[in-house]
Amino acid sequence: MNDTVAGTQGYGVEADALAEQYESVTFEEVHGALLHLYPASPVRALDLGAGTGRDAAALARLGHTVTAVEPTAELRLHGERLHADTALTWLDDALPDLPVLAGRGERFGLILLTAVWMHLDAAERARGMRTVAALLAPGGTLAMTVRSGPVPSGRRMFDVPEDETVALAEAAGLRVAHRGGRADLHGRPGVRWSELVFSAP
Repeated sequence: MNDTVAGTQGYGVEADALAEQYESVTFEEVHGALLHLYPASPVRALDLGAGTGRDAAALARLGHTVTAVEPTAELRLHGERLHADTALTWLDDALPDLPVLAGRGERFGLILLTAVWMHLDAAERARGMRTVAALLAPGGTLAMTVRSGPVPSGRRMFDVPEDETVALAEAAGLRVAHRGGRADLHGRPGVRWSELVFSAP
């Protein structure tokens, strides 16, 4: 699917280096400030844009039933190899419409969108938020981390206003549970991350 997904531009050819980068930090380091907002008891969880499955595997180890969605085949193959001993369901699918996932009729108590949202343009973000909100189970949690700063060569990224993301989520019926931010864990100059958590009614 990655040949037709604009937001994955550059990821396939750099998959080996990216896999090493992704796995060099832990789930706890990436999500530390948000972990207390994630479901404590096991739920059906969804990692959208799962990359190498670092976060999906961590959620599975916590007892969640996890679906990992990754449109870049090269990253998905790394994930299947690196986390072969972890019970994950891998899917080839992509925002904004997630046609494969939408057709499965599942709802999730936790959805992670880590380092994904800034790859969508404004129209895709509007469609994507409606898609994601519809996948949340009642009382479910959506956690997003969104990059801002310089765009790496060969990538497709947009500067996404935090207020826009909040407005889209609220329009989709979600409630803001957390707004925050952090520095880049890899120390890249000018790169920062917004951290947003929403809950479904």
